[in-house]
Amino acid sequence: MSLTDARRWEQRVMRAAHPIAFPLLSAMRGPVRRIPGLGVLVKDAALLRATLMDTEGFTKNGPGAPSDLWTPVLGPSVLLNMEGAEHGALRRKLGPLFAPAFVDALVASSLGEATRELADALARGDGVDLVAHSRRSASAVIAKLVGLDASVVDDELFARVSRVTGFVTLARPRLTPPQLAVARGILAELGEHAKRAYAGDESTVPGRMRALGLDEREALGAVAAFVLTGTETIVSYVPRLAAILIDSGWLPRLAASPEYVDAAVAEGLRVTTPSPMMLRSVVAPRTIGRVAVRPGERILLGTYWANRALGEFDPATNPAAQLKQLWFGAGTHYCLGAPLAMAQIRLTLDALLETPTLRVVSRRPSRGVLIPSYASLHLERS
Repeated sequence: MSLTDARRWEQRVMRAAHPIAFPLLSAMRGPVRRIPGLGVLVKDAALLRATLMDTEGFTKNGPGAPSDLWTPVLGPSVLLNMEGAEHGALRRKLGPLFAPAFVDALVASSLGEATRELADALARGDGVDLVAHSRRSASAVIAKLVGLDASVVDDELFARVSRVTGFVTLARPRLTPPQLAVARGILAELGEHAKRAYAGDESTVPGRMRALGLDEREALGAVAAFVLTGTETIVSYVPRLAAILIDSGWLPRLAASPEYVDAAVAEGLRVTTPSPMMLRSVVAPRTIGRVAVRPGERILLGTYWANRALGEFDPATNPAAQLKQLWFGAGTHYCLGAPLAMAQIRLTLDALLETPTLRVVSRRPSRGVLIPSYASLHLERS
């Protein structure tokens, strides 16, 4: 196996998820292009970062922006669709929730036992579907976030949440009325659990939010935002990282040289960019590169293509270091849940590194999904 194999499989994952949009956007040349019917595509990292940082010219609220998707489902005051002073105040309240001590304890309590079983199974030579493991792990984290008892955690919990994001496509900036009804029903069910947890003690995430000063509306909105945006990206990324490490021959190299682990995780995030596109709406006249944009226009921030422009996966030279974690965003909307995601990634990667001779027995990309991913990735010790 080689970097060529890793790149080939990543291309298959992307094409399976977006069979029309991915080749179309990949074929677009230049750092900025206006695409009739879709918006203005930005594929240059510097221009993309500048757009994210310019909150006076570009917003998450407006035509074609994330608010079109999430405000009808979650209401107007969640991190996914907020701007300005109110957004900053909510982020400050939530900040302690992602302090290392709290995040590490949350991940250990929700995923520790299952991850240990994963490591032991691989060490014994048992075959493991890493996607199935990642889905169960995502369900466990969802349960922690909404205050569910661990006894009700199953694959169906993740499936219900992923059904909501599965309604979304690049070309459709809002949900249809039937889709909206389904999404509201799923989140209302989870919200009832979170509401009960909010009224309880600080052993649950909603209870901890109450202690941090969030009112019930803020807490429930934050829980819904984290569930919708965080869990499926982890289920996408962890198996894709494992496949890249195995395909490229880097898994045994990391086991022998653990000083490269952080760079490998960053490089994996760079070349996969689990959320390949960010959206903004123009609120003030601006110029992106050589393209003038006007209020009301939709901006397609092609983070995947901007990140991939730095070349192939290479933890040794670590081109990802130049990007300042652009895959998590930038500025006031930098992903607040990044520490939680990184803790989950490192826990699973450490388990895989205990058996560095793993091979991919079989794999199957997911088709027609928003977040490119594997539907299955069966691993076995060589």
